[in-house]
Amino acid sequence: MVSDSPSAAVPAISIENLRFQYGEKQVIHDVTLDIPSREITAFIGPSGCGKSTLLRCFNRINDRIPGARVTGGSIRVAGIDIARPDLDLQTLRRRVGMVFQKWNPFPKSIFDNVAYGLRIHGEKDRSALEERVEYCLRRVALWDDVKDRLKSSAFGLSGGQQQRLCIARTIATRPDIILMDEPCSALDPLSTLKIEELLLELKNDYTIVIVTHNLAQASRCSDKTAFFFLGKLIEHGPTTKIFTKPDQQQTESYVSGAFG
Repeated sequence: MVSDSPSAAVPAISIENLRFQYGEKQVIHDVTLDIPSREITAFIGPSGCGKSTLLRCFNRINDRIPGARVTGGSIRVAGIDIARPDLDLQTLRRRVGMVFQKWNPFPKSIFDNVAYGLRIHGEKDRSALEERVEYCLRRVALWDDVKDRLKSSAFGLSGGQQQRLCIARTIATRPDIILMDEPCSALDPLSTLKIEELLLELKNDYTIVIVTHNLAQASRCSDKTAFFFLGKLIEHGPTTKIFTKPDQQQTESYVSGAFG
């Protein structure tokens, strides 16, 4: 996979006529969508509409599920077809990081959580590790809380702090894209607010795609919004338009709370 970061002229992610199945069940139907660089794109829609499945296609995590497969179409990251047989998945997953619904720190120290990916990719210099760990913890507004206990277990942090630690771990390896699957669904309102503030700051340097059931969160944080229903992309556009003047009646019904 090429090492160049996506430019403004090339979408960070380009999806064309994508179809995806679990076994014999088709769950994504002919989705075509461009996701721009250095913006936040929100995927919304009722449970089971395929938005999380689509998100996991972008770094091919779905490959780990028996019977799960793309049956048509393509996905390009920075112009590169991620189905290429010579694609290095480790490189793809470094460039396309992921934060999950439930925070999942490793059973290691706070420091070692953030340094983990760097070490996997060959960084051995202690001073370089320390510099990068501090930088990432500062980016997620966690440094002041943990700088005196970096050797302590990550499990000693609150839920919101653990989720921010997972984001720090994700950005440590310098990805271009961050995927987030319901990152705030298990957090209290204050922790959710901190994550949302963090996303708005991080989008200056990263392309962010977030799956959320929280429509208020999507309207607050995202630049673009894509609405899915039964595995189909119903509508995609600027968030303000999607929430105030959508083209499709189905979209209007969903964002107004008529179903979901």
